[in-house]
Amino acid sequence: MRVGFIGLGLMGGAMCRRLLAHGVALTVWNRTPGKTEALQQLGAQRAASVAALVQASDVLMLCVSDTAAVRELVFAGDGIAMHGRPGQLLLDFSSIAPAATREMAAALQQQCGMRWVDAPVSGGVRGAESGQLVIMAGGEVADVDTLRPLLAPLSQRVTHMGPVGAGQVTKVCNQLIVASNAMLIAETVRLAEQAGVDAALLAPALAGGFADSLPLQILAPRMAARQFEPLQWKVGTLLKDLGNALTLGQETGSPLPLAGLAQQLMQQHAALDGNAQRDLASVIEHYSGSGQ
Repeated sequence: MRVGFIGLGLMGGAMCRRLLAHGVALTVWNRTPGKTEALQQLGAQRAASVAALVQASDVLMLCVSDTAAVRELVFAGDGIAMHGRPGQLLLDFSSIAPAATREMAAALQQQCGMRWVDAPVSGGVRGAESGQLVIMAGGEVADVDTLRPLLAPLSQRVTHMGPVGAGQVTKVCNQLIVASNAMLIAETVRLAEQAGVDAALLAPALAGGFADSLPLQILAPRMAARQFEPLQWKVGTLLKDLGNALTLGQETGSPLPLAGLAQQLMQQHAALDGNAQRDLASVIEHYSGSGQ
């Protein structure tokens, strides 16, 4: 299958490199053309436009920032829907609102016959680089099965969660835990520091116990060292995902008080100049006072 890919940021770029390393015929497009150069050197083709990308692809993959970005790419005047055809699949790795996903999938199929699979991922940049992402997919069973060979180089596991939108619901649940946990890890690191314990020892000390988690092992050492580079998760991205979680909670009548508090604290941190674009580990500054 010929694959087209849009969105070459931290996650998308790493995923493209994995696909190329496994022999996938890949064509890429990005709003900033310079981001395609490194991938071209690895064997990717660069499309001159979204229209050219769609025409050259059997599967079109998206990995962009938010619901608005997906909607613009798909339904803009010269977007994907204008050039799509029956038999093509749109595979959206982006983390966006479930209701919008279902609405856009229906509109895309009605307009051009292209079918939609929402397949948000978890595992961060490290998971993308190592091919150890976990992928939660929504869509028709046959479509997800068709895509599994392409997803294999990217993931340790692909789980079909249900019809279109179910993947995004699952990602909302994932991000609710990750984002809220990040704030709690920051509180924990600061508490250890204030109580005279070397916070750099927390992650190895708690490894394998009930408090252990991948976010703890990644974030706690970075928070303790005040090491925020290289960028792993953007604060603004997690804040957007918490917003999706709270919206879904309202739509389903599910109270999310802890998520609401995590959003409030993270918003306070992100409100300071530049913090929304910094690494998630930087939320430790909200507790230590250095970011106030």
